Amino acid sequence: MRLAYDPTLARRAADPAQFGRVAVLLGGDSSEREISLLSGHAVLAALGRRGVEAAAFDPRERSLLELIEQRFDRVWIALHGPGGEDGTVQGALEYIGVPYTGSGVAGSATAMDKLRTKRLAQAVGVASPDAVELHGPEDFELALERLRLPLIVKPASQGSSVGMTKVESAEALGAAYAAAAAVDRSVFAEAWIAGREYTVALLQDRALPSIRIETPRGFYDYEAKYFRDDTRYLCPSGLSQPAEQHLRSLALAAFAAVGGEGWGRADFMMDAAGRALLLEVNTVPGMTSHSLVPMAARAEGIDFDELVWRVLETSFVRVRSPGAAGATLRTAGGGR
Repeated sequence: MRLAYDPTLARRAADPAQFGRVAVLLGGDSSEREISLLSGHAVLAALGRRGVEAAAFDPRERSLLELIEQRFDRVWIALHGPGGEDGTVQGALEYIGVPYTGSGVAGSATAMDKLRTKRLAQAVGVASPDAVELHGPEDFELALERLRLPLIVKPASQGSSVGMTKVESAEALGAAYAAAAAVDRSVFAEAWIAGREYTVALLQDRALPSIRIETPRGFYDYEAKYFRDDTRYLCPSGLSQPAEQHLRSLALAAFAAVGGEGWGRADFMMDAAGRALLLEVNTVPGMTSHSLVPMAARAEGIDFDELVWRVLETSFVRVRSPGAAGATLRTAGGGR
């Protein structure tokens, strides 16, 4: 491993020069490329306004080795979905010795898998909707019997609600499974929770004010998240102080359970009994004009530019091992 991890190095930065030269990783080749480009360019603009020397870097178009060749000091990861949020790029950055924002390899990979996240969260006392893993039509009867209709079918390792379908009849389950399996080999059916949806942003070991999400669509899908103007976001969310604190504590517990670091977001549904049920944990949440983490930060008095700055500070806990860059480049060159 070419990076050393040391949580005692976590600190605030007062001068943009402390960050050195920063690459904003954006785009990529996942189904969330479009959103990643929006997030990344918003982050890049914010860094520029704060005086940080930063440049866009699309790993679909360029080799990550160019980060070393062009002497970037650290990376702000704005990649969403597989390849950018699942530990893959984090592992590559570990190997070539470039510090990066947010969660490490294990935390990123775990949080990207909604089924694994669900199981780990439940193990630490954070409830989650019941689910049945679907390997094919042979599992449909069990899902229908155990979860009842309606239910929702999800790919386990996609973000932004890609590949999700609400199922209201047994006949529709096959098509929903096919839609999810088209984007991910791991698919599951989950009990449909009719209730309010909440999200809690996490920043540098703190939970920010919760947001209640209201959409006229069947659920908070890709369209509602990024492009609809009739989706409503309430922050403060309207919870009582004890309920708010409880939800924030659940978010922190779930984030810790998957090994999340630095910043992220935990999403919940509140059932009819007022019980918060974890849907998923995000380790690289969106940073677009419709995104939730910036909304929660604003409610805490943190503007977008300051939020981007604080996320960049999370890269300080990862430092280059002596000689890592030179060794990596010699290895790469020797293989040509």
